[in-house]
Amino acid sequence: MRPALLVLAVAFAAILSGFVGTPGGGRPEGYLWAEELATSQPAAPSQPVLPSQPVLPNRVVLPSQPAIFNRTLGGNQFWGDELFFHRWRVQRNALTGHCRLLDAGDVRHASGSFEECRSALERIKQERGLPPMQGRAVIVLHGLGACHAIMSGLCKRLEKDGEFQTFNVNYPSTLGSIHDHAQSLAGIIEHLDGIEEISFVAHSLGNVVVRHYLADQTDEARGKRPDPRIRRMVMIGPPNHGSELATSLGDGKLARTVLGKPVEQLGPHWVWEERDLAIPQFEFGIIAGGRGNGGGFNPWLSGDDDGVLTVTSTRLAGAADFVVVPDFHALLPFDSRVREYTLRFLRHGCFVSPERRQPIERAESAARGMMNDE
Repeated sequence: MRPALLVLAVAFAAILSGFVGTPGGGRPEGYLWAEELATSQPAAPSQPVLPSQPVLPNRVVLPSQPAIFNRTLGGNQFWGDELFFHRWRVQRNALTGHCRLLDAGDVRHASGSFEECRSALERIKQERGLPPMQGRAVIVLHGLGACHAIMSGLCKRLEKDGEFQTFNVNYPSTLGSIHDHAQSLAGIIEHLDGIEEISFVAHSLGNVVVRHYLADQTDEARGKRPDPRIRRMVMIGPPNHGSELATSLGDGKLARTVLGKPVEQLGPHWVWEERDLAIPQFEFGIIAGGRGNGGGFNPWLSGDDDGVLTVTSTRLAGAADFVVVPDFHALLPFDSRVREYTLRFLRHGCFVSPERRQPIERAESAARGMMNDE
């Protein structure tokens, strides 16, 4: 098999496989190893993710007329969330541009323009006496080629004690650019009326979307800054310095067809994409996947890795804490250790304790940036 094809096969196996990684031998210095948490092994999703069924554009369905054909599958690669109100959400179709209003059971109550769906939601609020939103929210974003169902188990864990409410964002990751997804995220945040505190939890590409949003919202000369309600963020398997695999695959037609423009942005175009990203100016922690023995899961990547990203590429200057979990990239959101670490960081700003933080100094990332430029 040609090396390029082998790299492609390994990449897709790492992304789509259901295998659970097992840690290797010795552990490099500076790793906070996830086995120190006494939790169970990750659980796979109980049901397969199915594509969303199509809806008729520009048709408004009254809330008083629910029907079987109004039930949807909640959206997948063709739908992106634009607005949340509790469990209600307005989604936009990436191909047609029309919107729909879904309830907590993914039943469609209206379709048409964004304003038509928003007006329908306002009527429903009044008719049903829905209370305003309040409290602490966590915006959750999935990775490239995935959908919001991937993050549902993690969301349930965050909501278990009633401390946080989650907004599990679905976005058409393969049908738009990182800039497009960042703009949609800005709209979601703008419409979170009543929410007092916002945090982010993102997997893989979702982290780059958040960093792009932060850069878009920052203009020191004009005094423009991101939403002041934002407090913390947990990055799960983030490609904070691009992706070696995406660099290998990004020039291929098959990869671009399957994974869309982001595979180019994370790979051969990263040097330009990175200029449009910001480093969070609030507390953030990073959870990377790896074996801990310096070899990683993917022999085609240098150093430790999760099968898709090297541990080194996940590190970012200014992180308040850093931890490595022995698992594959695609399985990190399902790993119970990842979920517990995420909850701890959102609560306390650290994965284990303040004394055992593993912060990343800015000098490290600056040195890495110089090597990348060379």
